[in-house]
Order: sequence, then C-alpha cells, then structure tokens
Amino acid sequence: MFDIQNILRENIKNLIPYSSARDEFSGKASVFLDANENSFGSPLGENFNRYPDPQQSKIKQRLSLIKGVPPRNIFLGNGSDEAIDILFRAFCRPGIDNVITVPPTYGMYQVSANINDVEVRQVNLNPAFQLNMEAIAEAIDDNTRIIFICSPNNPTGNSIDRDDIQTLLTNFNGLVVVDEAYINYSRQKTFIQELTEYSNLVVLQTLSKAWGLAGLRVGMAFASEEIIEVFNKVKPPYNINEASQQLVLKALENIEQVNNWIRQTVKEREGLTAELGLLDYVQKIYPSDANFLLVKMTNPVFVYQELVNKEIIVRDRSKVELCEGCLRITVGTPEENEILMNALHSLISKI
Repeated sequence: MFDIQNILRENIKNLIPYSSARDEFSGKASVFLDANENSFGSPLGENFNRYPDPQQSKIKQRLSLIKGVPPRNIFLGNGSDEAIDILFRAFCRPGIDNVITVPPTYGMYQVSANINDVEVRQVNLNPAFQLNMEAIAEAIDDNTRIIFICSPNNPTGNSIDRDDIQTLLTNFNGLVVVDEAYINYSRQKTFIQELTEYSNLVVLQTLSKAWGLAGLRVGMAFASEEIIEVFNKVKPPYNINEASQQLVLKALENIEQVNNWIRQTVKEREGLTAELGLLDYVQKIYPSDANFLLVKMTNPVFVYQELVNKEIIVRDRSKVELCEGCLRITVGTPEENEILMNALHSLISKI
C-alpha cells in the first residue's frame, strides 16, 4: 500500500521551507513595507515592483473551476519541467534510488535524472507503442521511486492504454507520473478525475500547448494534497513571475477560443494525415492523439534538410529507437500545412 513517507527523502521530511514576506500574512493591505521592494514603483508600471503571489492563488482558483479539482490539489511550476525536477529532488536519493521511463518518450525525464544523479531504468514501449507491463514489473525493485508515462506520448503521438496505467497505480508502491501535455487533443479522458482513487498519482499538464502560452513557461501538477504540500515545500518562493501570472489569468478567460483552436488542430491533423498518405516516399503515418504526427518515410534525413533549406522546421526523430526513419511534424495552421505539403511534393522526384 502506498505511503508517501516511505519514499520521501529524509532531508525533505526535515526541511524547513523558506518563508517569504508574502507568506507571513493573510488578508488585505494597502502599505507594503515587508519585502524590501522598490516602493516608488517600476519603469513598467503594472505593480511589477512587488513580489508575485508565491502560491498563485487566483490562478489556482480559476483552474479549479476549469479542471474540477480543489486548489489544494494544484501545483504551478516554471513549466512542467520544474515539477519533474522537484519529483527527483523530493523523492529520489542520489546514487541510490531509480526511476522507470518508457522510451521513446519525453527527454526531460532522463535529463532531470542525470542532473540529480538518479538511475533511469528504460523499458522500451512495444512495437505498438504501448507499455511492456511484464518488463516494467521486472525492472521494479525496492529502490524504484517513480514511473514516468507520457500520454499522449511524445514523440509517438498515441495515448497509452488506460487499463495498463491503472494496473501500475494499483500495484506499484511509488509514484506514477502521467504526463498529459497533449491531453487536450486526445480522445482519452484525463487522469485528473482519478486523483481521489489513487494516492500515488501525479498528473502533469501544461499551458504551453493547447493554451498557446509556451512563452510564459507555466506548467501544472495535480496530485493529492500531501504530494502538493511537498512540491510547495521544495519550490523557490516566487517561482511564477508576476507578468506570467497576470497573462495566465487573462488567458484562462478565453476557454472558447482555446476549444476552437483544439477543434481546428484536430481537423488539420486529419487533413494532414490524408495528404501525407498520398506521398510515395511516406511509408507510415502513426495514429496521433496529439498536435503532431510521427511520419516514417524514405530518406528522412534528406527530407529534413531539404525542408530546412526551405525555412520549414520539423523534428528529426529518425535515430530514436522505435522511431527509425521518422520525422515528427507539428500540425500547423492551414496556411503552414499547405506550405509544408507543397515543399514535400516538390521532393518526390529527388527521393
């Protein structure tokens, strides 16, 4: 049975977190003389001379209405990457503990593990890009702390079988992290709805994809209150800046616009799939629940370079295990997709 105390590092259990000036009072105030800020203002106006809300309370309240979970179950980070890094720092003892990843997958799990001196046990997805449950079970030992699963998966685009994830949540006594960066484009429902059922579940999402806020670097983690308390204990006191907080709040008022973009993206994804399938040198287009396509083709490195020469940038994944011969292509606007297809058609006689 999962118990967070069994995997939380001793130094984190004993950590006294930094207490910022804005953490030490509640209620309204009109004169702030507590944080050694520039009381005269900022060249930018907008109250930027003041430190931001360390708990991002207004954003969490708004997200609570959108996501259907209480604010106490929400963590906001400087991108999802901050949440990933905190997971390593809080739950994995350097040089002792290990985590499991399921390549091909998002590369930051490996990078964060390397930075924190934590062993990564890679259990490749099967040829259908689904979990190899038997191999995962064999890889787990007493020092396995976290299993990372990206669903929909990057770079393959498919959703991971929900029953398999639930099996891990039920039987694994560490954390199961489900990274849902692309969930808005998926037919599969979010695992946020399962938080009350699984105390070892952490769901990562982001405002960088469907919400169109990649430049603001704001990611989200959803988990039990106990796990969120650990995140807040470890994070820097002011990890989301004031400009980002203001702009995120403004963006969260435009749900219908975002939903419209999602519908457009899915439509363009379907159209792009059909058009790519007409190219002789395209061997396979993998099914996608994301805003990109993994496309296997003849001579992908040549195609990639030819597109670069035409100032069109896609992602070369041809050297990634299980993605051999593949390019990852983000679904663009109708105009961008037309430019891409014209360029790809022009290469037919060269391949």
